[in-house]
Amino acid sequence: MRAEKGRSGGPVCRMCRTALPPAGRGRPALYCSRSCQAKAYRRRKQTPVPAPERPVAEAPSGKRLRIAEALWRIAAERGLHAASLREVAAEAGVSLRAVQYHFGSKHRLLVDALHLLHAENERIARSRIPFDATEPRGLLRAVLDEFLPVDAQRATALRVFAAYYARSLTDPDLAKVFLPAEQPLERLVAELISAARADGRTAPGLDPWREADLLVSGAVGLGSDVLHGRRTLDEVRRTLDYHLDRIFAGDRRAGR
Repeated sequence: MRAEKGRSGGPVCRMCRTALPPAGRGRPALYCSRSCQAKAYRRRKQTPVPAPERPVAEAPSGKRLRIAEALWRIAAERGLHAASLREVAAEAGVSLRAVQYHFGSKHRLLVDALHLLHAENERIARSRIPFDATEPRGLLRAVLDEFLPVDAQRATALRVFAAYYARSLTDPDLAKVFLPAEQPLERLVAELISAARADGRTAPGLDPWREADLLVSGAVGLGSDVLHGRRTLDEVRRTLDYHLDRIFAGDRRAGR
């Protein structure tokens, strides 16, 4: 590297900017003393401050989402073990370098793709569920449908979540994303039941959180049975309707 120059045109020390004596034979000096040289060495050895990670909640770039979607397809069809960076790149139709640029490593890709899957499913569900606070039973029924393989999009999502569930048993980082401590799904269902109870629309003596636990875990498990062909979608819906009838047994306005 070339020596830096001061205003007078002569070389200066890279640390303290002191003018350096004219160079003789050999390589020109870069520092005025061993002390400055040591300071420069220590500065280079210091760990740089990492750049803040991009918040996963922000809208992903087109290519970033495209790569995540490729991973979802591989996970749904062959499992996460088959989702190498090269396989994902080939499935997405991008270069391996592009995958590494957007996600860095396979583990980072798995974690971020799960965040993106949660966000994408929530976006689609919000556009699909007709929110009507005056019909709590119908609203809750629509929410539970999101856990069932009603169409290709939901069937693929359930397969991907199943693949992530198996992986999360041995990966704490994935487990934190896959099973968040705040339990957003159970909380949503519990809040719908609580609102209906406050309005006198449910059977007396219900515990909204216990009911939410049963409904969410039941819907997810029954949805998996549909994927395996153990139950039909109609059978599962009848089972969920049975539990909803029990919850809303005190609602005279339900008409059921």
